[in-house]
Amino acid sequence: MNDKPIRVLVADDHPLMREGIAAVIGSQADMEVVGEAADGQEAVILHRSLRPDVTLVDLQMPRLNGMETIQAIRAESPQACLAILTTFRGDARAMQAIKAGAQGYLLKSALRKELTDAVRQLAAGHRYFPPQIAAELAEHLGQEALTVRELQVLELIARGHANKQIGAGLGLSEDTVKGHMRSIMDKLGANNRTHAVTIGIERGFIEI
Repeated sequence: MNDKPIRVLVADDHPLMREGIAAVIGSQADMEVVGEAADGQEAVILHRSLRPDVTLVDLQMPRLNGMETIQAIRAESPQACLAILTTFRGDARAMQAIKAGAQGYLLKSALRKELTDAVRQLAAGHRYFPPQIAAELAEHLGQEALTVRELQVLELIARGHANKQIGAGLGLSEDTVKGHMRSIMDKLGANNRTHAVTIGIERGFIEI
């Protein structure tokens, strides 16, 4: 039996969030917070010096966001154990996190017991995804992803731009924009533009 506590590094730009996580982890006999970072760059530097067992990384942070932070740490420490900590649900974002090198994805709304369970699973070398995220990932597995151009079009639609404006902004003809729109609706299973935007936000393809 390993009696050493699990060493955890927390990266989040909200002090209250860091305090809350530190309090939950500190209340467990088998784990401890060894470092706290307020932004992505600080997280990379602290990870380098502390070599924690598990690192929890907020998705939205200044200087380096969560995805960039994970990629930077993973490049330096291929064996690092990293999990995204976020308020955002959505299989597209979780898939991005996996591709960036995260072994876990934790929703801030479901913290406390889930947090400590997740830290133990991650430290033991397992992946951790909440049931609802795992279900969403499984549901959309094998579906065709949106292309970079389609994501740009969807984002501009979400901002209320008409096809003509989108075409002018991206250097495309109006017909090409309509073609992208048909492809987006087809891939997302949307009935119309508004529905496509709603699905895009829910699944984490775009942010408003």
